[in-house]
Amino acid sequence: MSRPILGNPVPPPPTTTATTSRPRRARLWWAALAAVAAMTAAVPVATAPASAESNGGVRVMPLGDSITDGFNVAGGYRIELWQRFVSGGYRIDFVGSGFNGPASLGDHDHEGHSGWTIAQIDANVVNWLRATNPRTVLLHIGTNDMYGDTSGAPARLATLVDRITNTAPNADVFVATIIPKSGADTQVRGYNAAIPGIVQTRAAAGKRVHLVDMYRALTLSDLADGVHPNATGYRKMAVAWYDALRTVPGSIGGDTPPTTAPTTTAPPTTAPPTTAPPTTAPPTTAPPTTPPPSGGCRVTYTVNAWNSGLTAAVSVTNTGSSAVNGWALAFTLPDGQTITSGWNATYSPSSGAVTARNVSYNGTIAPNTSVDIGFQATHTGNAGRPSAFTLNGTACAVA
Repeated sequence: MSRPILGNPVPPPPTTTATTSRPRRARLWWAALAAVAAMTAAVPVATAPASAESNGGVRVMPLGDSITDGFNVAGGYRIELWQRFVSGGYRIDFVGSGFNGPASLGDHDHEGHSGWTIAQIDANVVNWLRATNPRTVLLHIGTNDMYGDTSGAPARLATLVDRITNTAPNADVFVATIIPKSGADTQVRGYNAAIPGIVQTRAAAGKRVHLVDMYRALTLSDLADGVHPNATGYRKMAVAWYDALRTVPGSIGGDTPPTTAPTTTAPPTTAPPTTAPPTTAPPTTAPPTTPPPSGGCRVTYTVNAWNSGLTAAVSVTNTGSSAVNGWALAFTLPDGQTITSGWNATYSPSSGAVTARNVSYNGTIAPNTSVDIGFQATHTGNAGRPSAFTLNGTACAVA
């Protein structure tokens, strides 16, 4: 362990000459200061371990600025995210040169650097990636760029994403829109608006890049100081990361999500996995066994569109008094829309009259509860939504 640096360095002892002897008072003063320094050096100092923590699990690099580091709440979103990994049965190894967080955080490694901009991360990321070889990267960066040249931030982000994918081509890179920032919403919105296109362009080129809509996951009330999340805000970030990770097979281990019930928080509305769902495969569970109850159903459908692409977040609510066991949601996509990938359901066919069917872990919709699904699609100019939906053959209200 290196010697801690004192706030006020101990001055060197007074020098002596051949003609001047050291005063007794000065000798006593120096001896006292030296004793204090020795005592301070003996006090244990909390530092990172000599080598990174590792459990041999899937290597995930949390990458970004102070929000990744966990300013205000040491460990930040990584605390709740770790707990969700554990409860979900995932074996994860956080990697990075940073180290912090409470004991409840099972792995303290990360690559969050307080105050850093996109360019600073870009200048160092190659060395970090080569040192840790992550399987998955969680990138939330750009908040510090909102203080300066905001117009050039999207181009800098695109360069950084390219650097990551070129250095670690087999890694899944989850690129998040940045969270709200007090007093800079116009700048944040402008920057975030460019991110879906950056991700979509690279995904279309075969890069393993995915979008996470972190901006919509938090509000200004989830911030401790107008910039950094409070404990609730960090938990919401963790949920958004976790939901997005579970849509991409292999990103946190295994090929399918656990069979336990999914979190009730909706997945990010713009988290497009690049691996296409089995749009022509049969459903993974038996056909619906019961129709919707007499109370009916309700569908909320939210579209986020850009250029020639879009993502749709769909929430299906059972408004009846009995459970639906096994479900099929039918709707017709507007002309020119084609589903390329999706989450929490299988979709067949990929255009026209589509049926979304439950997967193994969300086949039951209890009364007054919802199931959240979504998909990414291309479009030829019409990014509208379907006009009607039926659940197991019964028409649903549209919110």
